[in-house]
Amino acid sequence: MRHFGHITATARKELFHQEPAEFDAGSPARMLSMALGATLYSPATRPRLADDVLKQAARGVVSMVLCLEDSIDDADVPAAEENLVRQFADLDARGVEPPLLFVRVREPGQIENLARRLGGASRLLTGFVLPKFTEERGGPFLEAATAAEFVIGRALYVMPVLESPELLHLETRYETLTGIARSVRHHRDRILALRLGVTDFCSAYGLRRSPDMTAYDVKIVADVIADVVNVLGRSDGTGFTITGPVWEYFRLQERMFKPQLRRSPFMELRAEKLRTALIEHDLDGLLREIELDRANGLLGKTCIHPSHVLPVHALSVVSHEEFSDAQDILRPERGGGGVMRSAYTNKMNEVKPHRAWAERTLQRAEAFGVAREDVGFVELLTAGLAG
Repeated sequence: MRHFGHITATARKELFHQEPAEFDAGSPARMLSMALGATLYSPATRPRLADDVLKQAARGVVSMVLCLEDSIDDADVPAAEENLVRQFADLDARGVEPPLLFVRVREPGQIENLARRLGGASRLLTGFVLPKFTEERGGPFLEAATAAEFVIGRALYVMPVLESPELLHLETRYETLTGIARSVRHHRDRILALRLGVTDFCSAYGLRRSPDMTAYDVKIVADVIADVVNVLGRSDGTGFTITGPVWEYFRLQERMFKPQLRRSPFMELRAEKLRTALIEHDLDGLLREIELDRANGLLGKTCIHPSHVLPVHALSVVSHEEFSDAQDILRPERGGGGVMRSAYTNKMNEVKPHRAWAERTLQRAEAFGVAREDVGFVELLTAGLAG
């Protein structure tokens, strides 16, 4: 699979200076963690789940979480597990490779149990999502993942969700964060990414952000995100990929503030209808939050609606300008440091301070591609929707 693999090869050549690379569940973890993109969640109770998975893959989804936790009623768990096993068997019988598939569990015991029940269809399972992860609660989940690997005979990844009240509350945050850091670093080879449960953060204080606001406008949430990145997102080789929080809205709400999308990029391409559609579905707020995610050290995003996927992927593509800067910074002859004017003649590139950014940018370029010099977000999103 590859990002924008659902559009034609001709269209990709017109859009990309460097096309997104192909990958699969067996690709290196570094590539997979970068390529997760918009991870679409779906309740495991859906009766046509196998059809849904393949339908979303055909629309550009490359990673999905099939949820046995908060998205379903407590009483529905046994039926959801049975449905999950049945739907995996259905997918396996079709012989079509699905997106990267993860199962979000409630209890550690579900992990090994599901691995056994999936049988041969477990080949389609990339790993598990671990809820409300702390050092204390995470241990049994990680042990269960190890046991599941023995059952199916290959490695599995896990994605812990950082969403517990202990992480939010100031008096326990430092201890909780350092404990999480110890746990995930001990299991580094198994940790694909860390996911932020911002809805649970808000719940602890009875808050819910409106579609006019991003997670970064809710100060108590923004503080936690900053501290998580501070401890777990460092570029010194100890950090992990940390994914952005979920955007809850997908239909028109009454607005208090002006839309956040400028008209000019859409007018130039006669794509004003696209701008109107994005605003009507409250996706202009999502676009701003995606940009703020990356500015704050997050990559990829938890998504609960298919309409969120392409905006996440389109804004993850590396621009030609970013690519040019990153290449200049990482040229072998720049190894001693120094500063130079960018090839676009609009900024300073300082080799040593910008090196980690450049390395990360080229990793993102491998996963999401590099846009042509004259191609921007609007063209990428338009082509993705048309594909």
